Amino acid sequence: MSHHIVEVDGLNFAYPDGTPALNGVSFRIVHGESVAIVGANGAGKSTLLLHLNGYLTPIQGKVRIGDFPLTRETVQDVRKTVGMVFQDPDDQLFMPTVYEDVAFGPLNLGLPPEEVETRVTEALGRVDALRLRDRPPYKLSGGEKRAVAIATVLAMSPSILVMDEPTSNLDPRARRHLIELLGTFHHTKIIATHDLDMVLDLCDRTIVLRDGRVTADGPTLDIFRDDALLEASHLEKPLRMQGCPVCAGVSPLRRHDHEHDHAHPHDP
Repeated sequence: MSHHIVEVDGLNFAYPDGTPALNGVSFRIVHGESVAIVGANGAGKSTLLLHLNGYLTPIQGKVRIGDFPLTRETVQDVRKTVGMVFQDPDDQLFMPTVYEDVAFGPLNLGLPPEEVETRVTEALGRVDALRLRDRPPYKLSGGEKRAVAIATVLAMSPSILVMDEPTSNLDPRARRHLIELLGTFHHTKIIATHDLDMVLDLCDRTIVLRDGRVTADGPTLDIFRDDALLEASHLEKPLRMQGCPVCAGVSPLRRHDHEHDHAHPHDP
């Protein structure tokens, strides 16, 4: 099972204009873990994820996926192990039909047609999207696009799922369905997100990034109970850990003010 291990050691990265993004990031994730990467905008979450399957390669430090240190020579092997779901599904859906999008990866692996058909059918079935197979992706809802984007990754049979803001721009029903779906996956999951309520549902471990550095790494509940850490990281507790204003006897007017002041980008 060594090929399921993700190790990052002293990872540094700066953009071409010199803007630093990651500064000495280190952690180790083992098979079957579900780990959240959280932090404010600009903390380095997306940049870190792009290193995990070779869209970016280390400038300084090391990334190892199982038996493969990530280099330009090993990137294709790494991408067979690590499946990346981008924040915007439109970055992954570009073929005329859903079927062709999900088949694209397996076809590029050189698999025979019957194996491609099996993989597409199984992947769409996993995300409850078989009915969409002949639809053009641009006509899908946001939740349907997200499900199909995940299917394009599952069709490659990865051991590790890496997801960037998977619940962004989803309505509450689609968000709940996605969380339930992700909860059924036994893959190693690494999820960068602002949706801390989703983290409570899916991730036993949380890594906090601030200004490109790991400032905390531990059990999710311990992280979310650390008020000083959350404040320093410009994060708020998940909504369901904030206390209920109705139960506390807050008037409807004050409750409206409270909800406005503590608005969260994702519905609970």
